[in-house]
Amino acid sequence: MPEQKFKTKASLLLYFLKGAKRWFALAVFFAAMVSVTDLINPKIIGYTIDTILNGLPSSLPAFVNVRLEELGGAAFFRDHLVYVAIAVLIVALLSAFCRFMFRLCNSIAAETLVQRMRNNLFDHILRLPFKWHSENRTGDIIQRCTSDVEQIKMFLAEQLVMLIRSIMLILLALVFMSSISGPLTALSFSFIPIIIGYSFYFHRKIGAQFRIVDEEEGKLSSIAQENLTGVRVVRAFGREKYERERFEKQNHYYTDLWIRLLQLMAAFWSTGDIFSYGQYLAVILFGSYLCVTNQLTAGNYIAFVSYNTMLTWPVRGLGRVIANMSKAGISVDRLRYIMNSEEEKDVPNAVTPDMHADINFDHVSFAYENGSAEILNDISLTVKAGSTVGILGGTGSGKSTLMYLLDKLYDVPEGCGTITVGGVDIRTIKTSWLRQNIGMVLQEPYLFSRTLSENIRIARQSSDMKDVRNAAHIASLDDAIDHFSEGYDTYVGERGVTLSGGQKQRTAIAQMLIRKPPVMIFDDSLSAVDAETDAKIRAALKENVGDATVILIAHRITTLMNADQIIVMDQGRIVERGDHEKLLAQNGIYRRIYDLQMQQSNIEEEVDHE
Repeated sequence: MPEQKFKTKASLLLYFLKGAKRWFALAVFFAAMVSVTDLINPKIIGYTIDTILNGLPSSLPAFVNVRLEELGGAAFFRDHLVYVAIAVLIVALLSAFCRFMFRLCNSIAAETLVQRMRNNLFDHILRLPFKWHSENRTGDIIQRCTSDVEQIKMFLAEQLVMLIRSIMLILLALVFMSSISGPLTALSFSFIPIIIGYSFYFHRKIGAQFRIVDEEEGKLSSIAQENLTGVRVVRAFGREKYERERFEKQNHYYTDLWIRLLQLMAAFWSTGDIFSYGQYLAVILFGSYLCVTNQLTAGNYIAFVSYNTMLTWPVRGLGRVIANMSKAGISVDRLRYIMNSEEEKDVPNAVTPDMHADINFDHVSFAYENGSAEILNDISLTVKAGSTVGILGGTGSGKSTLMYLLDKLYDVPEGCGTITVGGVDIRTIKTSWLRQNIGMVLQEPYLFSRTLSENIRIARQSSDMKDVRNAAHIASLDDAIDHFSEGYDTYVGERGVTLSGGQKQRTAIAQMLIRKPPVMIFDDSLSAVDAETDAKIRAALKENVGDATVILIAHRITTLMNADQIIVMDQGRIVERGDHEKLLAQNGIYRRIYDLQMQQSNIEEEVDHE
């Protein structure tokens, strides 16, 4: 198992926090200033009631009393209460400014964090092996990169800063409150361990439930994503009712899980209400008793109650942070799974050989998973540079897998043969170089939500319209484009939904041709075009591919019959090989398929004549 890059949750968070740390630090600083300024006004009010109005000794720190005496002392302020009001106003304005700066810095930090998280996740996912994408649902990946990212943002930007602010406020309040009344402070703070205790209890329960909820949300997203991207298939086969019921079943289960989670949250908040208001009531009652027995002045009592009121939400917030840590922890783990997934890597000193060379498959065997049946079994094949090779075989015979291995979408396991280009093992070839020089057109091409011209030049952005038109002409796409009102500026919907199957395949062929790679692979990419267009495309390819090596995978023998070499695959093995005439003479699988297709073609011609 490869070593994990991010061994702990903290290591991943620190990685994501690069660029946002200074903003979070400023947010914490201004949050601390808010706490300090919030604690000053109750002291001013207490001093005003006890010392200025009632003539009692000041409970302010000695250095503050000295400064106040220099200004005229309690007598001066008794005659000029407006200065007290101005002091309260200044502190309030300072608190408002610090609160504004806290919100601003915290928001910038949060958005900077999210931007970095999204960019790094997207970049990393693009570099992950094809096998990883095959094993993970697209909807679940999207859900991790959206909901989980948002969960982490909320925790760091709101709850973690709240935690730091709450701790600061509690510590400062402890100093201020203890200077007023030790017994009352002890009573107030005696509730904090209880709140933290039940918060940790709910932390475990909420975490376990949230993990299940998060995973089921991923499944729900996958169902929605599959149906939105495959809406034409769903409607074509009348599967709307089935898919709706499937979605509703998963949504009902997901909703039930959320209700259970919300029940836990409701129990948590209700417990918090009981203890928070219990603390508040206990302080008021005991403080009143201390006032009545002359153990506490009215001003200090009002100041203490103000401090205790300030503590109510921070202390509850402390419990909330502890409980929500479980949610954020689950989200971090889900992103760690992505970030710890190993990217495609080249071997040290990977080479970039000439790709205009012979391609050789030497005793290649392959299975997709350990223990599963082999898809390819002892395949040996040489594709001469500049030649055209046709591959024929039934579904599951291993035709496409052979090309996936050549393009390093899957790796040939050690001891399972080798694939070489010009005698160089593809394991030692730089992956980007290999794929840059191998053009592959799949049976079901993927087109992006862009114009036709942008889709055609997607693999070679430097191409001009002359190159685009030439590639479209070779792919027999130009006639279709001429009938579009906006021509090459026609917008292609998601996955090419506005084009027919044949038009999508021809667009994909043009995408590859514009690159002019030395190796061209057509993986059943002419299956959606008629026989006449098929012949036209093959004729154009023959004239324009130059010295490129061409590999044609097809079910239609007319597509393959002019190839220099044709191989027939069955159950992962090569069972026949040779040119068209030689294979017909063997009276094997190739001949049987040829006879069937020719018979079907004759029947269709007779029907057309009628």
